[in-house]
Amino acid sequence: MAPATSLLTDHYELTMVEAALAAGTAQRKSVFEVFARRLPEGRRYGLLAGTGRLLEGLADFRFGPEELEFLAERKVVNEQTLNWLADFRFSGTITGYAEGEIYFPGSPLLQVESTFAEACLLETYLLSILNFDTAVASAASRMIAVADGRPCIEMGSRRTHESAAVAAARAAIIAGFTTTSNLEAGRAYGLPTAGTAAHSFTLLHDSEREAFEAQVATLGKGTTLLVDTYDVEQGVRTAVEVAGPELGGVRLDSGDLVDQARWVRELLDSLGNTKTRIVVTSDLDEHAIAALRSAPVDVYGVGTKLVTGSGAPTAGMVYKLVSREGNDGEWKDVAKAATGKASVGGRKSAYRRINERGRATAEVIGIDEAPELGERDRSLIVPLVIDGVVQPGFTGPEGVKAAIARREASIQELPGAAKQMLRGEPVIPTIYVDEN
Repeated sequence: MAPATSLLTDHYELTMVEAALAAGTAQRKSVFEVFARRLPEGRRYGLLAGTGRLLEGLADFRFGPEELEFLAERKVVNEQTLNWLADFRFSGTITGYAEGEIYFPGSPLLQVESTFAEACLLETYLLSILNFDTAVASAASRMIAVADGRPCIEMGSRRTHESAAVAAARAAIIAGFTTTSNLEAGRAYGLPTAGTAAHSFTLLHDSEREAFEAQVATLGKGTTLLVDTYDVEQGVRTAVEVAGPELGGVRLDSGDLVDQARWVRELLDSLGNTKTRIVVTSDLDEHAIAALRSAPVDVYGVGTKLVTGSGAPTAGMVYKLVSREGNDGEWKDVAKAATGKASVGGRKSAYRRINERGRATAEVIGIDEAPELGERDRSLIVPLVIDGVVQPGFTGPEGVKAAIARREASIQELPGAAKQMLRGEPVIPTIYVDEN
């Protein structure tokens, strides 16, 4: 979902523009870069998400009468800056990794080329979207990796901000989740949605049987019945009695899920419900899902841990000026040198080095000039915005489909170690190549 206003930003973005206008440097051509210095501890790769959302909102990043009035009343910026903001339209170029692409430390995920003032205004907007969506997608990707092909359902809307819930659902689907519980995400992006009933529905009725009968009468025998409101064994038996062998599934939401799944499977089979699926929920993360791999679980429902990044609620991305035009009209590479927060100056190109088996072996980043490509190497930089115009295929439902396809192809390139839950360094190294 696009932000409703350009004021979803930080105060200092506007004061920097004001100072740059006064100094005569606001129109200086600049290149800013979005990258992550490191991955969350123990992660082997990241999965980029949010690019389509930020592109959707770019056209609405404007300063209308209400925004300008607020800035004037608060004296955030002076009249000269207000006049400049009133005419603001992003007219620059944005290139970067396609949404759904795998990334590593230093990967130039976005490069914004424009005037300093235009590019400066976008910093908070870009980072707020990319850091959240990518954190969710990266966590979701780890869950998919250990689910061994079993479907995962996103159901975390009640555990985050209402707008973030839509973004999280979108990011999870891009990462490989099959459905979401969030209807707005389904409407906005064409995502498949699913859901049946909560414990309150069972508690509403005088008996568990009555609740199951009401649900089956409405949703059909293929529905999934929540069997742990009272006694799990009795719940399973009642569910089978109500729906018969056509019962679609039973959901377990508490207790020792590994042990429960095993004996519930045996019970279902003994009752003739060999095709009834077992759906497991209850605060799952990638480690819990990995522990359930040996259990006869058919579907995982994931909420809180997914929408909070499963221990890494932000992707740690930053937005830094890496090149600018000097007083003499020549381009000058610039970089931050602070300890622990250094950046690499220069306009970047990026390629993934691929071996003869189709596996990635390195992230190769060229500075100012593209390095020579090997026969199998794959270029990672694509045009997203050209002269202020968003390029087709990256937004809306079409953009989600493209991001899913990109993720599927990128995951296939990764070494097998990427799917392991063992802590370690990034699964492939990042190599900088300066041809100058």
